[in-house]
Amino acid sequence: MSVDEGDVRTASEQGGPALSGGPRTHARAHVVLPAYNEAASLPPLLTRLAEVGRTGKLTAWVVDDGSSDGTADVVADGWPDLDVRLVSHPVNLGLGQAVRSGLRAVLAEAGEEDVVVVMDADDTHDPALIRRLEDEIAAGADVVICSRFVDGGDDATAPPVRRLLSRGAAVLFRRVLRVDGVRDFTSGFRAYRVGLLARAERHWGERLIEERGFACMVELLLKLRHCRPVVTEVPLALRYDRKRGPSKIRIARTVWQYVKLLVRDRLTPAPYRAL
Repeated sequence: MSVDEGDVRTASEQGGPALSGGPRTHARAHVVLPAYNEAASLPPLLTRLAEVGRTGKLTAWVVDDGSSDGTADVVADGWPDLDVRLVSHPVNLGLGQAVRSGLRAVLAEAGEEDVVVVMDADDTHDPALIRRLEDEIAAGADVVICSRFVDGGDDATAPPVRRLLSRGAAVLFRRVLRVDGVRDFTSGFRAYRVGLLARAERHWGERLIEERGFACMVELLLKLRHCRPVVTEVPLALRYDRKRGPSKIRIARTVWQYVKLLVRDRLTPAPYRAL
C-alpha cells in the first residue's frame, strides 16, 4: 500500500499487534533508523534493539526511504518485544530527508528529557552503546557522538576508500569548523537531547536538514552548534563486517556535498537571536 511521505503508522494501525505506545513519557530512547533497501539487515538489528529495550524504555522508528526490497514489510506487523514505528517515503528522498522525517516524527511524541538516537539501519552500529549514550545525556551532554577517532574507536572493518573519506573529512572539519568536543563529524551514530532538537526545529523548521545525502550529519551538527550544546564522544567500533548489502555512499558526490556545505556555512549568517 502506498504511504505519503512522512506518514507514521504503528503496527496496530496496519493490522498488526498493538504496540506499547501511549501517552508521552520521559527518559525514553527513540532510535531513528533511516533505511533504504535494508530488508536483510533490519531483522538482526531489531533483535539486538529488543535486547537493549528490555533494560529501559525504547522505541524504534524505521524510516523506509522508498525501498524496493520489502524493507517496510519487515516491521509492518511489529517486532517481538520491541515498540517499533514505521515512517514511510513513497520514493527515495535520500538520507538527509529520511533523518529529517524520523526526527519530526519523534519530536511530535517525545518528552523534553527523552533521548533521540540516530543510527544506521545496516547493522554496522552496536545498539549496546545506546545505554552509554543515555548515560552521557543524563550526565549533562546535549549531543553524544559515537566516534571512530577517540581512544577505543575503530573503523578497521570499513573499506579503505570509505576510511580515507571519513578520516580526511574529520581532519578538514576539525581544522575549519572547530566545534568543541567533536572529532568525528561524519559519524551516523549519535544521541541528542530532545529539548535541544526542539529548540533548533522552532528556529529552522523544515530547513533543519536541507542536505539530501551523507553531508546531512555534518549539517545538523553545524546548526545545533548555535544552540551552544555540550558535545561529548564515546568510542565506536564500526562493524562493517556485518553489513549485508552494498554501500549507499557515492564518494565523489559526498565530497562535493561536504565542500558545498562548508561554503554555505561560511556565507550563512548566525541566527539573529540566541536559540
